[in-house]
Amino acid sequence: MPERSAIANSTLTFLRDLNKHNDRDWFLTHKERYQSALENMRAFSDALIAQMNRHDRIATANGKESLQRIYNDQRFHKERPPYKARFVGGLARIKPALRGGYHFSIKPGASFIACGFFNPEAEDLKRIRMDILHDPATWDRLLKAKTLRSHWGMLEGKQLKTAPRGFPKDHEAIDLLRRTQFLFRHSFTDKEVLAPGFVAAVSTHFKSIRPLFDHFSEVLTTDANGNPL
Repeated sequence: MPERSAIANSTLTFLRDLNKHNDRDWFLTHKERYQSALENMRAFSDALIAQMNRHDRIATANGKESLQRIYNDQRFHKERPPYKARFVGGLARIKPALRGGYHFSIKPGASFIACGFFNPEAEDLKRIRMDILHDPATWDRLLKAKTLRSHWGMLEGKQLKTAPRGFPKDHEAIDLLRRTQFLFRHSFTDKEVLAPGFVAAVSTHFKSIRPLFDHFSEVLTTDANGNPL
């Protein structure tokens, strides 16, 4: 009997069908299938939060809280279909001490997890850049760590076309200084998503980012002398 927290094949089948028939009449006719898939995803999220709390401190209380609504906002985008043909969720860490966040998106043929900083506040971004400016060796070590690379690969996210104002264009870590996002992403096949150990696999990937997240947290919560802000 499959684990309750495992993502069911019927959940992916529902999403495939929703992608083909993305209209309100079809959705209402298949509302029971949606409710079943939703409960399945909440169980997955509950299990993921429980596993994550073994090695991190997660502020998101439960799977219901973690999942985004499946309904698209069409008020200003009439061209959008009424529903998202995927389940998307996020796990927040306990703030202000712990920085960074976790994200997952389950969609047939295009499932992935992500983590990092999608839109850092201006003051936070400045503090990160100042730390990169004065301690590029630490950032190089963290980003090239074998565990991080094996689980996530290379750092992704948006960059400025040139050096940010006030920072040298010839700095050895100029590629990092130009970043406005610090993101990592890892894709999964449908077979991997449906495997009984998928919850544990996602938790392991998220755990591997912790050394970098710990450094982000230190930079953003302490002053130059290491005192709490």
